[in-house]
Amino acid sequence: MKTFDDLGLAEPILKAVSAEGYKNPTPIQAEAIPALLAGRDIVGIAQTGTGKTASFVLPLLHQISRQRRRRAPRMCSALILSPTRELAAQIVENVKNYSKFTKISVALIVGGVRPGSQIKMLNAGVDIVVATPGRLLDHMSTGAIILAKTQSIVIDEADQMLDLGFLPDIRKIMDRLPRIRQTALLSATMPAQIRKLADDFLSNPAEITVAAVSRPVERIVQSVRHVAKTQKRDVLAEILTDANVERAIVFTRTKRGADRVCKHLKASNMPAAAIHGDKSQGQRNRTMAEFRSGKTSILVATDIAARGIDIDNISHVVNFELPNVPEAYVHRIGRTARAGRSGTAISLCDASERILLRDIEKLIGSQLQNDTRASERPTTRTLHVPQAKRTGSARTGTSRNPVQGDGTHFVQSSRSARKHGKPRLKKSGPDQPLDGLMRMFSNIGDSTSRSAA
Repeated sequence: MKTFDDLGLAEPILKAVSAEGYKNPTPIQAEAIPALLAGRDIVGIAQTGTGKTASFVLPLLHQISRQRRRRAPRMCSALILSPTRELAAQIVENVKNYSKFTKISVALIVGGVRPGSQIKMLNAGVDIVVATPGRLLDHMSTGAIILAKTQSIVIDEADQMLDLGFLPDIRKIMDRLPRIRQTALLSATMPAQIRKLADDFLSNPAEITVAAVSRPVERIVQSVRHVAKTQKRDVLAEILTDANVERAIVFTRTKRGADRVCKHLKASNMPAAAIHGDKSQGQRNRTMAEFRSGKTSILVATDIAARGIDIDNISHVVNFELPNVPEAYVHRIGRTARAGRSGTAISLCDASERILLRDIEKLIGSQLQNDTRASERPTTRTLHVPQAKRTGSARTGTSRNPVQGDGTHFVQSSRSARKHGKPRLKKSGPDQPLDGLMRMFSNIGDSTSRSAA
């Protein structure tokens, strides 16, 4: 097995790597570092949590340490692009750790904070800039940074960075870089359409795939619970009260959903905090600091966090809602089982999400284990038919449009129907053809009307 000493890195960098406790490179590091040191462009695909950041940071530091040239004002030798502020901040932290025995400088360029301090740092010139695309373009437009002499660019989480949302910004940035440069794209997943786009930026790249594409690490125990949508919050609270849950991330699809789930958990006396794009950078920094320190043990997040959290001791990931894009599932659950540890990923799936579950299982090449604990709880299937009079106790805990265990809603169709106690059946799940029940309750309603007449 190779050691870091075998890779040809500069002595100060090897000293820093040793100080971090690393002895042997991971598979992605063992292949990507020599290719980058040789000046090759690369496409690196590896499971999340396998050391991709070091695989591109270490060779960048080696190359810069050997140049021994003065920094030019408003310029940088290397540029690293990240989709989220949190991930950018963590990359900067890694750069600082690996370069602590050198004089290499690094600047964090992200939105959500005032640009003054960033401009001041760029004016002096820096060796490595780690940035999110939006704020970098802002500084480019004012001339605060010039990329004309940037020799290397790394696009981290390339599958997300090259999607339709980021792609226009990436193209603008790439157009301002020298034609002769080194480019590295790294990600845990690389869909075919994204890989085709990557060819626009690469020159004869070395393709490095050290694990099956889109396969989560084997140390993650994955399972799914089939529950009604209205039961999800209670099931989530039950999961998080388990003694085995030390630190957990709960993923939702929307920002409002994250806030609602967080509010529910806090009402249940659970130490939870939410993080998403509507939070200010100060709020996001405080939330992450409290989560790292253990003051907050439950983080409720949108997919923005799936690409930006690198904390070793997260024991559980819970998908409160399944992602619309199956690749996002791999990134979500990759927040656990990091640095050689094991982890648990539990997904809550209601009837409307079954097609999303099938897409995820197709992507990862296996079916999620069915968590039988969900079936141990009785599922109420009683129709909610309005009565002429209700007592206060009858109202307690009754939803206006209740959702049954199979995801079917029962709602009133009209004022006339409510008068005669005749329900209309509304199907919210994809596999709920209940025509027979509809006819049955239609007959009940008709007979009731004839009796009243």
